[in-house]
Amino acid sequence: MTDIPHKRFAFDTVFDDRGGMSAPVRVQKNFTLEELEAAKAQAFAEGEQSAVAPAEREAAAALAQVGQVVHEAFSTLTAVAHEHREGSAMLALACGRAIADAALDQFPQAPTQAALVALAREVEASPKLTVRVAPHLVERTQAALETTAHAIGYPGQILARADPHFPPAAFLLDWGDGRAAFNPADAAARVTKALEAAIAAEGLHAEPLLPASES
Repeated sequence: MTDIPHKRFAFDTVFDDRGGMSAPVRVQKNFTLEELEAAKAQAFAEGEQSAVAPAEREAAAALAQVGQVVHEAFSTLTAVAHEHREGSAMLALACGRAIADAALDQFPQAPTQAALVALAREVEASPKLTVRVAPHLVERTQAALETTAHAIGYPGQILARADPHFPPAAFLLDWGDGRAAFNPADAAARVTKALEAAIAAEGLHAEPLLPASES
């Protein structure tokens, strides 16, 4: 007996829910040129979108990373700028102190004269001024103060006395009702302390590296 191959059963007729015959969906085999162009454009747009979207996400992530790096860089630059300002301020202070020391070595009586001029109204009623200075500056200070007193119209007596504990340019001026003193080393220490306090208070909150419109 010859085997006859079985043919797979297929439904040629399809019925709808109401029992009526439903025609199979016909696939359009012929397309117009406009339809082909439209389909081509749609496929191109979908393909382009599928390729652009990941690229845009990658670009956004890269920009975010760049922004973070720039922020960290500016934070570092701010700290460096603060250190630079601090170093510059201390260098300026050292230069100023060197200049002041040289001036005081040349004119050690100048601070005493400046004090007398500044206190002219305070001492005008005092009959006598006593000033203590380093021993080697007694005569020089005496002469300088007498000249200054004459210039400001002070009529009282001026007496310069030696004090071995006083460094050059230091003095203690006593007019009975008050005193004025100056010590170059103490003055320099106070200036240094004030500058250090100002720098510490400024911290990292100084002027920005870039104007607000450019940041």
